[in-house]
Amino acid sequence: MLRGTVRLILSVVMLAAAALVGTVTTAGTAQADTCYTWNRTLSQGMSGSDVAELQVRVSGYPGYGNVLAIDGSYGPATAAAVKRFQAAYGLSADGVAGPQTFSKIYALQDADCTPAHFSYAELNQCNSTWSGGAVSAATAKRNALISMWKLEAMRHALGDAPIRVTSGFRSYSCNSAVGGSSNSRHLYGDGVDLGAGSHTLCRMAQQARYHGFRGILGPGYPGHNDHTHVDHRSSRFWSASSCGI
Repeated sequence: MLRGTVRLILSVVMLAAAALVGTVTTAGTAQADTCYTWNRTLSQGMSGSDVAELQVRVSGYPGYGNVLAIDGSYGPATAAAVKRFQAAYGLSADGVAGPQTFSKIYALQDADCTPAHFSYAELNQCNSTWSGGAVSAATAKRNALISMWKLEAMRHALGDAPIRVTSGFRSYSCNSAVGGSSNSRHLYGDGVDLGAGSHTLCRMAQQARYHGFRGILGPGYPGHNDHTHVDHRSSRFWSASSCGI
């Protein structure tokens, strides 16, 4: 009888220990979502498609005047961008992308990988196929996705008040219809026009300098007194003289 009682007690203790181990093992694990799941902690020196996906999400945190390369290589610039992202959302800013960082990204993105406050429909009021521009439909859509994540970072920096998008991707026909320039970045999917609303046009032009946009055009630049334009052109060109830029 005594032996049976001891065996029962041992069994209960072992079950409790197993449950505790299970709890410790899963604590802090990032909750995967239907867009993209990271299966490892990422840090400097690592590379791969999962690093590139992370870079897209933190592309809006490169620091003043900088642009984060989406190259799948976790170098110092990526670590710095991750630190800024972490700090912006009150996480431990160590530059290592682990469960807490991924959990925040999962919370910020929708099932189609767009950030919570922007959508593909918002960035493409021209057609439903993303075709007819200066690059393939897939490239135009990818460029727009990166723009949205940069805008999400900018929105958060501006107090999470809405940012109004008035124009995004355009096919050549759509661009011609609105009188766009022949080499407009809208044809590439990365050009975005922003209208006044929660923020003035100048406030948005000024803030955009911190979020990875090489092209910033706003009030004071010909044809841009009624909107602020941002894009990913190959070299920096900022001009919004009425805003001190």
